[in-house]
Amino acid sequence: MNKLFPSAAQALQGVVKDGQLMAVGGFGLCGIPEALIQALRDSGVKNLSVISNNAGVDGFGLGKLLETRQIKKMISSYVGENKEFERQYLAGELELEFTPQGTLAEKLRAGGAGIPAFFTKTGVGTQVAEGKELREFDGETYVMERALMPEVSLVKAHVADKAGNLQFRLTARNFNPAVAMAGKICIVEVEKIVETGELEPDQIHLPGIYVHRIVLNATPEKRIEKRTITEKAGA
Repeated sequence: MNKLFPSAAQALQGVVKDGQLMAVGGFGLCGIPEALIQALRDSGVKNLSVISNNAGVDGFGLGKLLETRQIKKMISSYVGENKEFERQYLAGELELEFTPQGTLAEKLRAGGAGIPAFFTKTGVGTQVAEGKELREFDGETYVMERALMPEVSLVKAHVADKAGNLQFRLTARNFNPAVAMAGKICIVEVEKIVETGELEPDQIHLPGIYVHRIVLNATPEKRIEKRTITEKAGA
């Protein structure tokens, strides 16, 4: 099975459509599938429900899809760096399902493992638990959370072999493995593609069984969200 596609647009073709539940890897701007997000914008699909830790920043990452109003709902844990996200939400133009960050990660991991729901103490006694089943275990109250199983996952990895085995780079791993595992169809953007067998088994972070399509983006922008510079004392 050939998993390699010549462009991000072709990798999305026949898979993405209006109204889908979609998961996108990354944390802030670190480890986001830049080319796939741009191709998704260019595709014109709309009314998407997007699972992602956040929505990037204004004009970059998922912020591009907010500008074009292609996202109707975000399932996220943080929205603080995106003014358009904030504006749309406060104006009632965007649905938002706030989810604690650890719970969001576990909802994706559980979805990838075929576990439909789990219990956690996080959110008990807050708005997070409203309308959800509560149960007591060993004298403690837990809230039931449903797993997330998106129709499509868009992922960024550093290296892939032609079988789809993935290697992530440092903190760019973040949500990407869980997002990849959870999606019914997983499309991965990578900076390098090698022959099957070139990656050492112990260096494979995610097996190719989860990966359906691969596209090369050898020179992503990798924009820095906030650059902080410390001046040398006495300079």
